[in-house]
Amino acid sequence: MDSQQNHSTSDAKGGKPSPEIPRRRFVNLILGGGLLTTFASALLPVIRFVIPPKVKEAVQNSVVAAKVGEIPLNTGKVFRFGSKPGILIRKETGEYIAFSAICTHLDCTVQYRADFKHIWCACHNGHFDLTGKNIAGPPPRPLEHYSVVISGEDIVVTKTA
Repeated sequence: MDSQQNHSTSDAKGGKPSPEIPRRRFVNLILGGGLLTTFASALLPVIRFVIPPKVKEAVQNSVVAAKVGEIPLNTGKVFRFGSKPGILIRKETGEYIAFSAICTHLDCTVQYRADFKHIWCACHNGHFDLTGKNIAGPPPRPLEHYSVVISGEDIVVTKTA
């Protein structure tokens, strides 16, 4: 038998052939495993950046949005409601109303326009009336309405269920 064609060797005791991995295949396995490990270690941080871990947000149902007298008639104020913005508006009648300040089209922040006397989204020219209903532009749904209560000197805004 030709020794180059036989990939098995005899053991020392009885001359039985024992299986052996050829050197070239062994080196290929080691290099391939190292390459795979290097690729995975470079790809894992990219995946973790693209898909961030879910973080639980504290649920906040009410917040002090302003002080009484802080907002003039026919103006609005954007305030923080947890991690999202809200908008508090004081109508010409003196009544306070509040909504989510996130446009229902593409999540831009809305603002109150005294010249229009309604809520406006600058991103794509969306318009909402003072009940939160979308009246012009691309927004598909009305704004989320919040309830407003005056407690002493504080104007407290609460999410409605």
